Amino acid sequence: MAKYNWNFANVGGVTRVRIQSAEDIRHLGELDKKMWTVLSCPTTGLEISSDSLSLMDLDGDGKLRVKEVIATAEYLCGALKDPETLFEQKDELEVGNITEEAIKTVAEKLAKGGVVSLADVQAAIDGVTIEAKPVPEAPLAADVMAAYKEKQAEYAAYFEQEKLQKLGLAVIAEETPKPGMKEKDFLEMGKQIADYEAAKAEAEKANADALEAAKAEFMPLRKLLLLHRDFYRLLRNFVTLEDFYDNDKKTVASFEAGTLIIDQRACRLCMRVQDPAKHDAQAPLSGMYLLYCNCESKKLGKSMQIVAAVTQGEVNNLSIGKNAVFYDNDGNDYDATVTKIIDNPISIRQAFWTPYRKFGNWIQEKINKSAAEKDAKAFGDLTAKADAAADPNAEKKPAFDIAKFAGIFAAIGMALGMIGSALVSVAHGMKGFTWWQYMLIFVCILLVISGPSMIMAWLKLRRRNLAPVLNANGWAVNSDAIISVIFGRTLTEQVAFPIVKVKKHHLTPWVIVMLYFSLVAILGLGGYGIYRYMNREKVNKAEVEAVLEPEKPVVEEVESVEPVATVAEEGAE
Repeated sequence: MAKYNWNFANVGGVTRVRIQSAEDIRHLGELDKKMWTVLSCPTTGLEISSDSLSLMDLDGDGKLRVKEVIATAEYLCGALKDPETLFEQKDELEVGNITEEAIKTVAEKLAKGGVVSLADVQAAIDGVTIEAKPVPEAPLAADVMAAYKEKQAEYAAYFEQEKLQKLGLAVIAEETPKPGMKEKDFLEMGKQIADYEAAKAEAEKANADALEAAKAEFMPLRKLLLLHRDFYRLLRNFVTLEDFYDNDKKTVASFEAGTLIIDQRACRLCMRVQDPAKHDAQAPLSGMYLLYCNCESKKLGKSMQIVAAVTQGEVNNLSIGKNAVFYDNDGNDYDATVTKIIDNPISIRQAFWTPYRKFGNWIQEKINKSAAEKDAKAFGDLTAKADAAADPNAEKKPAFDIAKFAGIFAAIGMALGMIGSALVSVAHGMKGFTWWQYMLIFVCILLVISGPSMIMAWLKLRRRNLAPVLNANGWAVNSDAIISVIFGRTLTEQVAFPIVKVKKHHLTPWVIVMLYFSLVAILGLGGYGIYRYMNREKVNKAEVEAVLEPEKPVVEEVESVEPVATVAEEGAE
């Protein structure tokens, strides 16, 4: 037999099979299991009807597997003349599209205009009546026993003699003869009660069985309509995850539980948490920033635990204990409280500030710890002094001996001197730089600090994967479910306020001008000071050389004159 020609598409960055026609559904059993996106999923906690999922769970183990999905596909293709209607995901059918005669006969009785709906079937089921088997009348002894059991706990406390006396009732002495029941009468009463309870249970079971038998006529049609509505949606979440990656979001994915509103953003990728222990091991592998929340609705009397993915914005205001509101897919609201955070990069921009944020948190933690220790020490010293004042015989602590700490002070001074020397050396090496070189050094320092964090964020953002979170919820995901940066932005919506005009004040322009010139003056003076500091050695050297260099004699130029004859020369003449 020739192999079926499947259609493929890139869904979420991964090649997947597309289920687009009735023929695809008919040949689902021929699809290689390695090509299925999901191999199994739970039948509870999903946004698909639990009734439909339980009908597909043929072995009733609470898990839906590939073979059961294939079996459901074969059933639907056999029960429908045109399985193309499965893609409409409607809970109604034309009677003419039903192939099985027994189901078709029931559908014809309930159809309106040749179409039968799930609502029609459910109304028929709810309206089923039977001629109930009468329940035998309870004997008096049974009524007495039932009333006694109901009031036993209430009256038990009053059976104590002391409390009876407080109530003003007489206490019968132990030796006083009391009226009683003969043994055979007691046994007869017990037999009457036992016979009644057995007859009552038998009648109730017979009535229940008769009612189920009367309803059974409609159950195959109900099953067909439920699966006709929900089976294709299951395929979109089981074979391809198309509902999750659908940009139009006409239908939420079966595992998306609702929306968490927190810190002026809407986190749309929220899932119920089935097993917190599995999430501890699997969820960090997703590479996503995750918020775990306890959600409670007093109005509905329900509570749940969810995990929400944050894929946009900053995280400065997100912390354990923060309150939020969760809305399920039906619009019901729950009070939500953050209980755990898995910290992973949200964006490269956020990763740039991460080292500084962590350093700031570390400094704050150290300051708080130091302040707490000093406070505890001060309180301890105060109480110790108070105790010493109260007890003159208490042993006094020796006075502070500076000689013992001379070595420590010397070491601290040496360390500070080395740090100062290093800073001076750096400044000396940079004294000849131009302004753009200083800017380049500044940028390099930022890259050295934030670069590793940004690179790690880029690598993690490229491989953010939903599969580990689904696996933690009991799914067996057979391929990656990548959440790219672009797609991730669609999963978290940030607030977008309109531009609001601010009322202008007359002094505002003058204030801006004054601030501007003040800033220019500060920067100018600061720059000049830095320049003088960097070039101070050149200036000092020039001044010293000018002082120490010897003064050169001044040579005046004179006009040339005739040479004067000597006395000897004149005598010779």
